[in-house]
Amino acid sequence: MFENLSDKLQNALQKLKGKGRLSEKDIDLAMKEVKMSLLEADVNYKVVKTFISNVKERALGAEVMESLTPGQHVVKIVQEELVNIMGQGESKLKFNSNDITYFMMCGLQGAGKTTATGKLARKLKKDGKRPLLVACDIYRPAAIKQLEVVGESVDVPVFSMGDKISPITIAKEAMKHAMKHGNDVVIIDTAGRLHIDEQLMEELVQIKQTVKPDEILLLLDAMTGQDAVKVAETFNKYLDITGVILTKVDGDARGGAALSIRNIVEKPIKFLSVGEKMDQLETFHPDRMASRILGMGDVLSIIEKAQGAFDEKQAMEMHKKLKTQDFNLEDFLSQLQQMKNMGPLEDMLEMIPGLGGNKKLKGLKVDEKELVFTEAIIQSMTKKERINPTIINGSRRKRIAAGSGTSVQKVNQLLKQYDEMKKMMKKFSTMGKTMGKKKGIGGMGRFKMPF
Repeated sequence: MFENLSDKLQNALQKLKGKGRLSEKDIDLAMKEVKMSLLEADVNYKVVKTFISNVKERALGAEVMESLTPGQHVVKIVQEELVNIMGQGESKLKFNSNDITYFMMCGLQGAGKTTATGKLARKLKKDGKRPLLVACDIYRPAAIKQLEVVGESVDVPVFSMGDKISPITIAKEAMKHAMKHGNDVVIIDTAGRLHIDEQLMEELVQIKQTVKPDEILLLLDAMTGQDAVKVAETFNKYLDITGVILTKVDGDARGGAALSIRNIVEKPIKFLSVGEKMDQLETFHPDRMASRILGMGDVLSIIEKAQGAFDEKQAMEMHKKLKTQDFNLEDFLSQLQQMKNMGPLEDMLEMIPGLGGNKKLKGLKVDEKELVFTEAIIQSMTKKERINPTIINGSRRKRIAAGSGTSVQKVNQLLKQYDEMKKMMKKFSTMGKTMGKKKGIGGMGRFKMPF
């Protein structure tokens, strides 16, 4: 997401960074390029106009013009104004602490509503909730079956009454069912249409009046740009939505919807659906997104992904092994499998400060087949070989290569990388002890490496 916009904004602002002094003309030229970049990204014109006006006014202030690094000041202003138009801070879901919490999911057909509903259910279950999915889309062929499949994939129950009962009745019965079965969150998957019509809206209004939801979440296809904003305006007019989930974010290189919705509809974006897998639902952080757009990275999101993927007890054990040089191929395999849980490695690279905006790394694709080969090679070894790789002689290497469907060359390559890693870890350990003696920080005991 934002790939095209990110490239163009970074190019426009890069011209300012190298200048010792900025003139009004310099800022005007840069703002002209920024304006075109935003419009090409399908950002709403009113939003663009306000954004450029605010940035220009602040950039021409004495603080910037008299600064030793005026270009960097302008970049900081652009980042802050991007955060302003996307909303200040994370917008958390509202839960009913005294009763069952009800979420109503709405949106047009084809926006990825049912899949995103399943992703939200999975997230809530992981957070310790007991969610129930409710099938209120009785019109689209196989909609109920799709929700049941999604529910099964995330191990969340689905309440349905077929396609002959009114969605309002289904919603009422679902409330009774949740109370009886101890569900604390009910997520209602409502019907969509290919376009907005009176019948759809009337039904949604009736469901709202029946359930009185704590959150009404609108699912919007990020790839539809400003059209998504128009849809949001209409749904908000009828339902007074509480937030937005942007879907198909991974397929949108422009990002116009994300930059326009908060400003126009005055409702926050709560989540981004960033892929097809059920764990690919990200909390929307405007400040982190602004940093990523400007190529400044997103370290906090990397840390959160790592915390979700790596087992804390295993991380502590691994830390001890690294310190005592007891790190073997069995440990390496365990770390590799946990790293895969963090998602595509190229996505991680984009979040690292300095790498996201690096043109040499743009479009870099990490060949994850290599990770599969590495796994296969280690799994083809005996336990004794994994714990003590020094015993792996020529005949053992041939057997491992045959068992993993690779070559002896690949096995040799992996063993060489493992040896180099152990040497590097030894250096880190020695360096940590030296630093500890010099600075009195007790070595590197607090620093836990996930791999």
